[in-house]
Amino acid sequence: MKTKILLVEDDADFGLILKHYLQLSDFEVVWFQNPEDVLGIIKSDFCFNIGILDIMMPNIDGFSLAKILLKENPNFPLLFLSAKNQKIDRLTGLKIGADDYIAKPCDPEELILRIKNILKRATSPIVETHFKIGEYSLDSEKLLLIHPKEKVRLTIREKDLLLYLLKQNKQTIKRDDILDNLWETNDYFTGRSLDVFISRIRKYFRHDEQIKIQSIRGVGFEIDFPVE
Repeated sequence: MKTKILLVEDDADFGLILKHYLQLSDFEVVWFQNPEDVLGIIKSDFCFNIGILDIMMPNIDGFSLAKILLKENPNFPLLFLSAKNQKIDRLTGLKIGADDYIAKPCDPEELILRIKNILKRATSPIVETHFKIGEYSLDSEKLLLIHPKEKVRLTIREKDLLLYLLKQNKQTIKRDDILDNLWETNDYFTGRSLDVFISRIRKYFRHDEQIKIQSIRGVGFEIDFPVE
Protein backbone atom coordinates (compact mmCIF):
# COMPACT_ATOMS: atom_id res chain seq x y z
CA MET A 1 0.00 0.00 0.00
CA LYS A 2 1.34 3.42 -0.96
CA THR A 3 2.13 6.07 1.62
CA LYS A 4 -0.69 8.62 1.58
CA ILE A 5 0.35 12.27 1.85
CA LEU A 6 -1.85 15.19 2.83
CA LEU A 7 -0.52 18.17 0.87
CA VAL A 8 -1.87 21.63 1.70
CA GLU A 9 -0.44 24.29 -0.61
CA ASP A 10 -2.35 27.31 -1.92
CA ASP A 11 0.05 28.12 -4.77
CA ALA A 12 -1.48 26.36 -7.79
CA ASP A 13 1.72 26.03 -9.83
CA PHE A 14 3.95 24.88 -7.00
CA GLY A 15 1.27 22.57 -5.59
CA LEU A 16 0.76 20.87 -8.95
CA ILE A 17 4.50 20.40 -9.52
CA LEU A 18 4.99 19.04 -6.00
CA LYS A 19 2.03 16.68 -6.29
CA HIS A 20 3.30 15.24 -9.58
CA TYR A 21 6.84 14.81 -8.22
CA LEU A 22 5.61 13.02 -5.11
CA GLN A 23 3.44 10.75 -7.23
CA LEU A 24 6.43 9.93 -9.44
CA SER A 25 8.22 8.95 -6.21
CA ASP A 26 5.46 6.39 -5.58
CA PHE A 27 3.45 8.36 -3.00
CA GLU A 28 -0.30 8.78 -3.06
CA VAL A 29 -1.07 12.51 -2.75
CA VAL A 30 -4.27 14.34 -1.84
CA TRP A 31 -3.75 18.04 -2.51
CA PHE A 32 -5.80 20.87 -1.00
CA GLN A 33 -5.37 24.45 -2.19
CA ASN A 34 -7.80 25.80 0.40
CA PRO A 35 -6.79 24.86 3.97
CA GLU A 36 -10.39 25.28 5.12
CA ASP A 37 -11.35 22.26 3.01
CA VAL A 38 -9.12 20.07 5.20
CA LEU A 39 -11.29 20.79 8.24
CA GLY A 40 -14.14 18.76 6.79
CA ILE A 41 -12.14 15.52 6.69
CA ILE A 42 -10.24 15.70 9.98
CA LYS A 43 -12.75 13.66 11.97
CA SER A 44 -14.64 11.68 9.33
CA ASP A 45 -12.19 10.65 6.61
CA PHE A 46 -8.65 11.16 7.88
CA CYS A 47 -6.40 8.35 6.68
CA PHE A 48 -3.04 9.93 5.88
CA ASN A 49 0.46 8.81 6.80
CA ILE A 50 2.05 12.28 6.80
CA GLY A 51 1.10 15.91 6.20
CA ILE A 52 3.00 18.57 4.24
CA LEU A 53 1.71 22.05 5.05
CA ASP A 54 2.57 25.42 3.55
CA ILE A 55 2.83 28.09 6.25
CA MET A 56 1.67 31.22 4.43
CA MET A 57 -1.91 30.49 3.34
CA PRO A 58 -5.13 32.55 3.31
CA ASN A 59 -7.83 32.15 5.97
CA ILE A 60 -5.92 29.49 7.94
CA ASP A 61 -2.12 29.55 8.06
CA GLY A 62 -0.12 26.35 8.26
CA PHE A 63 0.64 26.73 11.96
CA SER A 64 -3.04 27.10 12.86
CA LEU A 65 -4.00 24.15 10.68
CA ALA A 66 -1.27 22.03 12.26
CA LYS A 67 -2.61 22.74 15.76
CA ILE A 68 -6.08 21.59 14.66
CA LEU A 69 -4.70 18.45 13.00
CA LEU A 70 -2.58 17.49 16.00
CA LYS A 71 -5.43 18.07 18.41
CA GLU A 72 -7.47 15.41 16.61
CA ASN A 73 -4.51 13.23 15.57
CA PRO A 74 -1.70 13.73 18.14
CA ASN A 75 0.71 11.28 16.50
CA PHE A 76 0.32 12.63 12.97
CA PRO A 77 3.75 13.37 11.39
CA LEU A 78 4.00 16.87 9.90
CA LEU A 79 6.45 18.73 7.68
CA PHE A 80 6.19 22.48 7.04
CA LEU A 81 6.94 24.28 3.78
CA SER A 82 7.69 27.99 3.80
CA ALA A 83 8.86 30.59 1.32
CA LYS A 84 10.53 32.34 4.25
CA ASN A 85 13.76 30.73 5.41
CA GLN A 86 13.49 32.35 8.82
CA LYS A 87 14.57 30.93 12.17
CA ILE A 88 11.36 32.03 13.89
CA ASP A 89 9.26 30.01 11.43
CA ARG A 90 11.35 26.91 12.04
CA LEU A 91 11.17 27.26 15.81
CA THR A 92 7.44 28.00 15.79
CA GLY A 93 6.76 24.89 13.74
CA LEU A 94 8.88 22.70 15.99
CA LYS A 95 7.21 24.07 19.11
CA ILE A 96 3.81 23.19 17.68
CA GLY A 97 4.97 19.60 17.21
CA ALA A 98 6.11 19.36 13.58
CA ASP A 99 8.72 16.76 12.71
CA ASP A 100 10.59 18.83 10.15
CA TYR A 101 10.68 22.05 8.14
CA ILE A 102 11.96 22.85 4.65
CA ALA A 103 12.19 26.20 2.88
CA LYS A 104 10.80 26.85 -0.61
CA PRO A 105 11.93 26.48 -3.28
CA CYS A 106 12.99 23.10 -1.97
CA ASP A 107 15.18 20.50 -3.57
CA PRO A 108 12.80 17.63 -4.51
CA GLU A 109 15.30 14.93 -3.57
CA GLU A 110 15.89 16.53 -0.17
CA LEU A 111 12.13 16.70 0.42
CA ILE A 112 11.71 13.00 -0.42
CA LEU A 113 14.59 12.12 1.91
CA ARG A 114 13.06 14.12 4.75
CA ILE A 115 9.66 12.48 4.21
CA LYS A 116 11.20 9.01 4.27
CA ASN A 117 13.19 9.80 7.43
CA ILE A 118 10.06 11.03 9.22
CA LEU A 119 8.11 7.94 8.17
CA LYS A 120 10.98 5.69 9.21
CA ARG A 121 10.97 7.17 12.69
CA ALA A 122 7.19 6.93 12.88
CA THR A 123 7.14 3.24 12.00
CA SER A 124 10.33 2.05 13.73
CA PRO A 125 9.75 -1.05 15.85
CA ILE A 126 9.98 -0.48 19.61
CA VAL A 127 11.51 -3.23 21.71
CA GLU A 128 10.76 -1.86 25.15
CA THR A 129 7.77 0.43 25.55
CA HIS A 130 7.36 1.17 29.27
CA PHE A 131 9.86 2.98 31.46
CA LYS A 132 9.81 4.29 35.03
CA ILE A 133 11.81 7.53 35.19
CA GLY A 134 11.82 8.94 38.70
CA GLU A 135 8.25 10.05 39.41
CA TYR A 136 7.31 9.65 35.75
CA SER A 137 6.11 6.76 33.62
CA LEU A 138 6.85 6.65 29.89
CA ASP A 139 4.71 4.66 27.47
CA SER A 140 6.71 5.10 24.26
CA GLU A 141 4.23 3.12 22.18
CA LYS A 142 1.34 5.43 23.09
CA LEU A 143 3.65 8.48 23.20
CA LEU A 144 2.62 9.28 26.76
CA LEU A 145 4.72 10.71 29.59
CA ILE A 146 2.74 10.47 32.81
CA HIS A 147 3.22 12.17 36.17
CA PRO A 148 0.66 12.29 39.02
CA LYS A 149 0.22 16.02 38.30
CA GLU A 150 -0.11 15.83 34.53
CA LYS A 151 -0.07 13.71 31.39
CA VAL A 152 1.93 14.79 28.33
CA ARG A 153 1.37 13.56 24.79
CA LEU A 154 4.76 13.38 23.05
CA THR A 155 5.49 13.90 19.39
CA ILE A 156 7.40 11.17 17.57
CA ARG A 157 10.53 13.31 17.52
CA GLU A 158 10.24 13.96 21.28
CA LYS A 159 9.81 10.26 21.91
CA ASP A 160 12.84 9.38 19.77
CA LEU A 161 15.00 11.96 21.53
CA LEU A 162 13.88 10.85 24.98
CA LEU A 163 14.59 7.19 24.19
CA TYR A 164 18.02 8.16 22.87
CA LEU A 165 18.78 10.07 26.08
CA LEU A 166 17.60 7.11 28.16
CA LYS A 167 19.90 4.82 26.21
CA GLN A 168 22.84 7.10 27.03
CA ASN A 169 21.78 7.64 30.65
CA LYS A 170 24.37 8.94 33.13
CA GLN A 171 26.76 9.81 30.33
CA THR A 172 27.93 12.91 28.52
CA ILE A 173 26.25 12.97 25.11
CA LYS A 174 27.73 14.96 22.24
CA ARG A 175 25.39 17.27 20.33
CA ASP A 176 26.85 16.03 17.05
CA ASP A 177 26.03 12.42 17.94
CA ILE A 178 22.38 13.28 18.64
CA LEU A 179 22.04 15.24 15.40
CA ASP A 180 23.75 12.56 13.32
CA ASN A 181 21.64 9.75 14.79
CA LEU A 182 18.22 11.41 15.03
CA TRP A 183 18.21 14.33 12.56
CA GLU A 184 20.68 12.68 10.14
CA THR A 185 22.06 16.13 9.36
CA ASN A 186 24.04 18.69 11.30
CA ASP A 187 23.76 22.40 10.61
CA TYR A 188 22.76 25.60 12.40
CA PHE A 189 19.02 25.06 12.03
CA THR A 190 19.02 21.42 13.14
CA GLY A 191 21.17 22.44 16.09
CA ARG A 192 18.59 25.05 17.09
CA SER A 193 15.88 22.46 16.56
CA LEU A 194 17.66 20.16 19.02
CA ASP A 195 17.79 22.98 21.59
CA VAL A 196 14.02 23.46 21.25
CA PHE A 197 13.36 19.77 21.88
CA ILE A 198 15.78 19.58 24.82
CA SER A 199 14.08 22.61 26.43
CA ARG A 200 10.70 21.02 25.91
CA ILE A 201 11.77 17.72 27.51
CA ARG A 202 13.27 19.56 30.48
CA LYS A 203 9.91 21.30 30.93
CA TYR A 204 8.07 17.98 30.82
CA PHE A 205 10.23 16.67 33.70
CA ARG A 206 9.91 19.82 35.82
CA HIS A 207 8.01 18.01 38.60
CA ASP A 208 10.97 15.79 39.54
CA GLU A 209 14.19 17.55 40.61
CA GLN A 210 16.13 14.27 40.50
CA ILE A 211 16.01 14.31 36.71
CA LYS A 212 18.93 16.23 35.22
CA ILE A 213 19.56 17.28 31.62
CA GLN A 214 22.52 19.63 31.91
CA SER A 215 23.97 21.51 28.95
CA ILE A 216 27.75 21.53 28.53
CA ARG A 217 28.87 24.39 26.32
CA GLY A 218 30.63 23.25 23.18
CA VAL A 219 30.09 19.57 23.97
CA GLY A 220 26.52 18.47 24.52
CA PHE A 221 24.57 17.27 27.53
CA GLU A 222 25.01 15.34 30.75
CA ILE A 223 22.04 13.10 31.48
CA ASP A 224 20.95 11.70 34.83
CA PHE A 225 17.64 9.84 34.82
CA PRO A 226 16.71 7.81 37.91
CA VAL A 227 15.43 4.80 35.96
CA GLU A 228 14.01 1.68 37.54
